[in-house]
Amino acid sequence: MFINTQPRYEILSEEAMATLDKGWKRIVSEIGVEFASPWATEMLAAAGQQVDGMRVRFDPEWVLAQIAKAPSEFTVHARNPEHSVTIGGQNMVFAGVYGPPFARRGDVRKEGTLEDFRNFAKLCQSFPAMDSAGGVLIEPNDAPLDSRHLDMSFALQTLTDKVYMGNVVRESNAEDMLNMAGIVFGGREVLEDKPVMISLLNCNSPLHWDDRMLDSMRVYAQANQPVLMTPFLIMGAMSPVAIPASLAQLMAEAFTGIALAQLVRPGAPVILGSFLTNANMQSGSTCMGTPEGAIGLFAIGQIARRYNLPFRSGGGFTSSQMVDAQAGYEALMTMMPTFLAGVNYVLHAAGWLESGLVSSYEKFIVDMEILQMLQATFTPLEISEESLAFGAHDEVMGSDDSRHFLGTAHTMENFRTCFYRPLLSSSDAFERWEKNGGKDAAERAGEIAAQKLEEYEEPALDPAIREELEAYVTRRRAELGD
Repeated sequence: MFINTQPRYEILSEEAMATLDKGWKRIVSEIGVEFASPWATEMLAAAGQQVDGMRVRFDPEWVLAQIAKAPSEFTVHARNPEHSVTIGGQNMVFAGVYGPPFARRGDVRKEGTLEDFRNFAKLCQSFPAMDSAGGVLIEPNDAPLDSRHLDMSFALQTLTDKVYMGNVVRESNAEDMLNMAGIVFGGREVLEDKPVMISLLNCNSPLHWDDRMLDSMRVYAQANQPVLMTPFLIMGAMSPVAIPASLAQLMAEAFTGIALAQLVRPGAPVILGSFLTNANMQSGSTCMGTPEGAIGLFAIGQIARRYNLPFRSGGGFTSSQMVDAQAGYEALMTMMPTFLAGVNYVLHAAGWLESGLVSSYEKFIVDMEILQMLQATFTPLEISEESLAFGAHDEVMGSDDSRHFLGTAHTMENFRTCFYRPLLSSSDAFERWEKNGGKDAAERAGEIAAQKLEEYEEPALDPAIREELEAYVTRRRAELGD
């Protein structure tokens, strides 16, 4: 978990914030938001909101009173306590890519498999800069659809000892996640006071919360497990082409979802989510790593702080089809604003390629380089008498042999730790680089990924817990007909 104490980059004036407030309030009160689960509309009607079929029109002041019940910070517990994290405040938590159906390794692009899923879980475990493997690191298309959530959860709980994410495909999947977590952490009742997983609930923008998301949210919120309420806005497709209009829509969708979660369980941990980018207005395809996405990141960070909510946004986004210069600069165009905005939970921190269609081994390593470099960049500079290295100047100026610092006592004492040591980047002279194969960054990244997987060591787990997990997966797979 990285603690970002640097100043936040804020772009919204008080006047702009007031205009956005008017915008989202008008959307929820005059247009309304759709909720596709009957239990949700029944609860909202009982709470005094205006319900017409699936459409709910809200009293904005009621929404604000509801979201004020959400905690500004909370802890998510890992099975290895050293990897537990706190969401909110100055904390930044980084998780892997989520949801791609395809894998790419070198020149091969193929459907994702369970082996790929396990490999990406191992990579997330292998890097200290990653706080969580995440959730659906890749869709394991060789596993049966109805039971693959069991395989993914088992992999996350055994191949990593970091925090992980729940499954939201259907309500019964969420129940399975809680049952399996209960096995690992000593009973489902323990989870009441010990959140152990975060679950991603996407609004089906524009202005529609579907039944699967809502039903899964209710299961997790009732069990006091954090829910990540995220509008999925691609400007020009799921929201208007104007950033302010999209921000107002994002607030309307997220705030009403959070309000419902607090109705299910007052004080339930929630994260205000934001996924905001734009469509290519010539082709309709999704663009990633854009200036508009960065501006949205800055704005939503400021909005989240205004309402005292932890927030999720950012990641290593790119639209590129391969691990090339575009993949690198677009990822940096998102990750730099992620740090400047002080995002609390960063999904898709490593591995994202091709607008989220692909989990890439090489891109995972490129993203790790970016992430580690930014963590070093945003670590506060310590200035002290010792760091001024007066003795090194005195030594150099008193020498008749040289006027450089390479051999000074200060350099010899600090050369191992004084600078960031690259994971991937090459600074070799051309001749040395050529002699070593003339490999570009993507080739070197592939080799590093392979080496990390070869060196991976599975974290220890009580054999009795593992056996009970295996028995649960076997029984539920049979019950689901797989």
